[in-house]
Amino acid sequence: IFLGPTGVGKTELSRALAEALFGDEDATIRIDMSEYMEKHSVSRLVGSPPGYVGYEEGGQLTEKVRRKPYSVILLDEIEKAHPDVFNILLQILEDGRLTDSKGRTVDFKNTVVIMTSNVGAHTIRKQKRLGFTDAGEDVKKDEYQKMKEGIMEELKKTFRPEFLNRVDETIVFHQLEEDHIIKIVDLMLAELSKRVEDLQISLEVTDQAKQLIAKEGFDPMYGARPLRRAIQNMIEDRLSEEMLSGKVKEGDTVMVDAKDGEIVLTRK
Repeated sequence: IFLGPTGVGKTELSRALAEALFGDEDATIRIDMSEYMEKHSVSRLVGSPPGYVGYEEGGQLTEKVRRKPYSVILLDEIEKAHPDVFNILLQILEDGRLTDSKGRTVDFKNTVVIMTSNVGAHTIRKQKRLGFTDAGEDVKKDEYQKMKEGIMEELKKTFRPEFLNRVDETIVFHQLEEDHIIKIVDLMLAELSKRVEDLQISLEVTDQAKQLIAKEGFDPMYGARPLRRAIQNMIEDRLSEEMLSGKVKEGDTVMVDAKDGEIVLTRK
């Protein structure tokens, strides 16, 4: 189980794991558990029983694993699932197999099951507001330890002991610091550069511009998600306008710089 505040990369790490283990990000089977909040929706995981709508389609989980036995199964926001979902998960975690609605046994022995959860996220917010301390190394460790204890306590209240007992590892993510944010900005800008390269345009971003994007998009409470919006607003939107107006054409190199707290785009 991956636990921690929102926007710290729990889902992203699962995708990266799929690529590292099986050589392809598409080896991730992602199931959003908010779709399984109702009791009747639980049967969709293993397939509808005979005579019901969707019987021919197979289960959302079993059918995908049968076709791709080597994969990372990502069960996103597990705390939102109906309690009956956990009965199915118990069998997967214990025996490594599941029988679908057609009576076929699906083997989960070559899969990695990762569950993500925001359980206890409100306790993190409370801690961040308490006291004025110099954020030294010891303070950060102490803060993380308190956060971990709070989350583990919430976890025990939310999930049944027989379920937690079958989970191999419970990992609590740290909150993002500013130096992490700069690295994430680099990754996101590399992704953007790759996209504009397909349009025969090169993108060069100065360190000052990266610092400004990190400053504008950094919010400890929301993690890295505001960064994507900052890059969209500050670079992508402007670049799109320049391209539509004909100022930037194929084969151009665009320099992204920061001046007086503003992002400036110039053609080289």
